Amino acid sequence: MKGKIKQLIICAVALAVLVPLGFVTKLFSLQDLKDITFDLTKVWKLLVVVFVVLVIENIITMILESIKPKNHRARSVLSITASLFKYLAFIVILCWGLTILGVNVSTIVASIGIVALIVGFSAESLIADVVNGAFMLFENQYNVGDIVEVNGFRGTVSKIGIRTTCITDVGGNVKIVNNSDMRNILNRSDNLSYAVSDIAVPYGTDFEKLEKEIPGLMEEIFEKNKEMFKAVPDYKGIQQLADSGVVLRFVVNVNEKDIYTGMRVLNHDLLLGFRKLGVECPFPQVDVHSK
Repeated sequence: MKGKIKQLIICAVALAVLVPLGFVTKLFSLQDLKDITFDLTKVWKLLVVVFVVLVIENIITMILESIKPKNHRARSVLSITASLFKYLAFIVILCWGLTILGVNVSTIVASIGIVALIVGFSAESLIADVVNGAFMLFENQYNVGDIVEVNGFRGTVSKIGIRTTCITDVGGNVKIVNNSDMRNILNRSDNLSYAVSDIAVPYGTDFEKLEKEIPGLMEEIFEKNKEMFKAVPDYKGIQQLADSGVVLRFVVNVNEKDIYTGMRVLNHDLLLGFRKLGVECPFPQVDVHSK
């Protein structure tokens, strides 16, 4: 609702600026307004044009959105194309509607350079969004389906438009970012990521024996999670000598979208695996000495 109100305000401001400007630059005159005649036939034609164009635009958008290519690049092209058709539909309705009402659109188009120059300075951000969106598409910086991080917000690119990009995080929150603000992007989808698990064992553990049994445990964990893990989990060694135990680090290659799930699965299987090996995870304990 707020977006609709904002659009109406912008249109009202644009009309308030452009109409007087049209008279000053002699883009149109009072005689042009007198020549415009309104009747029910023209109004009916205008409504039919608006309806037909919107129906066609919605059908095209539905077709484009129904296509679900696996390639992220193709999904980006489809998303931008759908956004482009929405703008084209607006332009067609505007020009065709003015023609039906008797306005000489060719005169407006011929003189549009002056208006475009003035509007261009006031719409610098809009132009920057469109230009950045085009460069982003050509340079293949990110695509629909990629996991990116922008200004601390991490999520999946769900939609790319002419002006904006939508990013959805794991909680379903959608962040809408102007294309001109898509700077310093961290694209985390290009390479595999590491799911890290730090698990502690008691200081009294026989580490020589445990480290000989770890490779077999890693193979067992990998066989259970082949669909998620891209390789056998890797034992990196002793990460920290903590207060209550010795912290061991394990890492495994996963897709970026599975980085948190992979960490939880690895924690779960390591805990159960160590218990089978007779090694319990320590917990803080307090020794009390009394005289």
